Amino acid sequence: MKTVDLLKPAPGLRVLISGAAAGIGAAIAQAFLDVDAAVYICDVDPAAVDKATTADPRLHAGVADVSDRDQVDRIIKDARAKLGGLDILINNAGIAGPTGAVEDIDADQWERTVSTNLNSQFYFLRKAVPLLKETSSNPCIVAMASVAGRLGYPFRTPYAATKWAIVGLVKSLAIELGPSNVRVNAILPGVVEGERMDRVISARAEALGIGFEQMKGEYLEKISLRRMVTVQDVAAMTLFLASPAGRNISGQAISIDGNVEYL
Repeated sequence: MKTVDLLKPAPGLRVLISGAAAGIGAAIAQAFLDVDAAVYICDVDPAAVDKATTADPRLHAGVADVSDRDQVDRIIKDARAKLGGLDILINNAGIAGPTGAVEDIDADQWERTVSTNLNSQFYFLRKAVPLLKETSSNPCIVAMASVAGRLGYPFRTPYAATKWAIVGLVKSLAIELGPSNVRVNAILPGVVEGERMDRVISARAEALGIGFEQMKGEYLEKISLRRMVTVQDVAAMTLFLASPAGRNISGQAISIDGNVEYL
């Protein structure tokens, strides 16, 4: 086999992606559809799910709040029925959480962030891992963390805490599942251009009492390449990890961030 052939995932892979009706998740779903994978997405927003499936009828989809284990169980059951099994799990769903000093953060917002960003990954894993162990099609798990999972992030402590936890979960699972030939990796996106990042920048600017453009400039100054990354950058790495070229990559926390130096 030529080296270049290793870079393309095998056709027919069965892929489940959480939080994938928009943003990074949607870009990953499109990337897998483009290589002839069978893709199931879920999202909390029914309108966004309907829009995604209308735009591309090849998508299988369900609506779920991933912080609710019963709803996740339902999604896994439906995905298994629609796809006939599972080869790839992309634990992508997450929220930004509150911005503010730790003493000012509402406890309910903290718990919501932990439930959505961290607990949801466990809920998917506990039901998806048995399915992944059944397949011989280069099974893998990709967990979406963040550059905030390798750096401290003042005024975003709930978010950072969950992303550091995801990296620990991935590194532990890679050891646990390696003998079953299931690979587990985390992707750590940096500053991803788009509406979600604009909201994050606005919230932090307000918390610090400065303007949006000044806050955006400060974000870019912290990146060695002085630019944001795109959702396609993240999707491309996900495809690589699912390809034969990634078959010996496991237990890694891979930053796609232009080298963010500090937050």
